[in-house]
Amino acid sequence: MKPEAEAEAEEAEAEEENITTATTSSSTSEDFNPCPICLGPFLQESYLDKCFHRFCYNCIRQWIKVVSGKRSCKLASVKCPLCKIENFSIIHGFDGTSFQQSYITQDFENGFVLTKAHKYRLQSYYTEPGFLSDIFSVSRYWKSHKYLQPNHWLHSWLRREIQALMQEEDVDIVVHHILGVINSFQTKSKREVQRKTPEAKSEEFRSLISEAARPFLAARTDRFVNEVELFLASGLTIEAYDAVYRQRLGWSAPGVTGESTEGELSEQRTTIPYLYIFDEDSDETD
Repeated sequence: MKPEAEAEAEEAEAEEENITTATTSSSTSEDFNPCPICLGPFLQESYLDKCFHRFCYNCIRQWIKVVSGKRSCKLASVKCPLCKIENFSIIHGFDGTSFQQSYITQDFENGFVLTKAHKYRLQSYYTEPGFLSDIFSVSRYWKSHKYLQPNHWLHSWLRREIQALMQEEDVDIVVHHILGVINSFQTKSKREVQRKTPEAKSEEFRSLISEAARPFLAARTDRFVNEVELFLASGLTIEAYDAVYRQRLGWSAPGVTGESTEGELSEQRTTIPYLYIFDEDSDETD
């Protein structure tokens, strides 16, 4: 029979192991359940008061501002971007004994209004990476040294992209910062064309853009870098690029018609997680 002290030590060790396993399991579960809006880990976890869907506090607050900006009168409630149930407040700041409750009627007006173009760009971030890799070759872009050529549409494309991701109208400082990093990279690259492999240049570019954008785009930074690289590799105008992207998403693109288009794209489409933020009437009654 084991001494009592030894048995107690083994029991304590087993209990500690169970706690560690539970904590690890919980952490793993969290990793696979990000905020539905920003797709990153929950920051200032909050809930809508009726459906109890969970979001980052700043994400759901910003989303409500966007919806409010589409209405001429103050909202008393807002539909959840996931289930469309009407909610009247955000529950947040809970610590086990108390919580805060912010009502929809409180200071959510004057939000940035998402255009159809912004919504389409947001939806693209819910597709799998490499969504258009069979159409635009990023590797060829680097191997052919096309990165040394200026892109006349990049500024406008960046501005719209960052507006959609940050859901803010005034993003000029962020655009200027990221564009400055890209221009500096191109200037430097012209002096050392033969010194690095295309793969090394791509890695350097991605690292620089990631570092510049992460303070502003957080969890969406890596995907943003992919999208920047893809747009540059396409060599297309914004309108032409949008037409190709919208077709693959299954959205109708202005100026693109044809009976065969639907059938040709049906096999290529990716199932896209749906948020009612993409609805035209997300804040209207059914």
